[in-house]
Amino acid sequence: MTDFNSIQLQLRHKLLKLYFDANCGHIACSLSCLDLLIALFNQKRTQERVILSKGHAAGALYVMLNHTGEISDEELGTFYQNGTKLSAHPSANSFVNIPFALGSLGHGFSIASGMSQSKKIKASSDFVYVLMSDGETNEGTTWEAAHFAVSNQLDNLIVLIDRNRLQGFGETADILGDTSNPIKWQSMGFHVQEVDGHDLNALETCIQECKLTLNGKPHVIIANTIKGKGVDYMENKMEWHYLPMNEEMYQKALASLEREYHA
Repeated sequence: MTDFNSIQLQLRHKLLKLYFDANCGHIACSLSCLDLLIALFNQKRTQERVILSKGHAAGALYVMLNHTGEISDEELGTFYQNGTKLSAHPSANSFVNIPFALGSLGHGFSIASGMSQSKKIKASSDFVYVLMSDGETNEGTTWEAAHFAVSNQLDNLIVLIDRNRLQGFGETADILGDTSNPIKWQSMGFHVQEVDGHDLNALETCIQECKLTLNGKPHVIIANTIKGKGVDYMENKMEWHYLPMNEEMYQKALASLEREYHA
């Protein structure tokens, strides 16, 4: 059985070091979706692709690809530096598992829907995965892509929504309402599941169920997560969407991880 607890701790250590060394923000949003990426990369076939639509969580994708061996330790150390291939938002043409430049919220879903349609036309058995934030479900392109996926019966498309209930300016419920609500997606014609986004066994079960449910409905897994998961002083705090860590904060964050994952 996979030791998920160890992987969760190991990758969070890498993630915090990445952001501390670069002295940059977008830490908490990366911590909230890291477990979703672990589950996806543990389930996808080699030739299948994961589209990170919430591109501001690039650090989570980079440490995941470092874990799988696609990004070397040396390359990872160039994050955010001049001339790097690992920019604040992922750019294309450098790594197999970053096939598109990502960052403008909502566009990843549109791209993934087009990829899924292409695979349908080619009669491929491959799936396409897209990881979105709940904030980007406010975007108009999200709903255009959703209607496209339903009308074209893209049951080879699996959407994961990182539902941490916070976005750039406050709580999602207070901005445009909860547009990641399962009822909305079900009413549109999606096969919907809701899960604890930090329970890797439950996430993998959901992904496996999607692969077995080929009934003409695209899939959405609404993953309830905690922004800043694992670092107690960042959890559910909007400001950690933006802030970098100083040395004292970094050491406190590492100590919090040890308490969380060695308990």
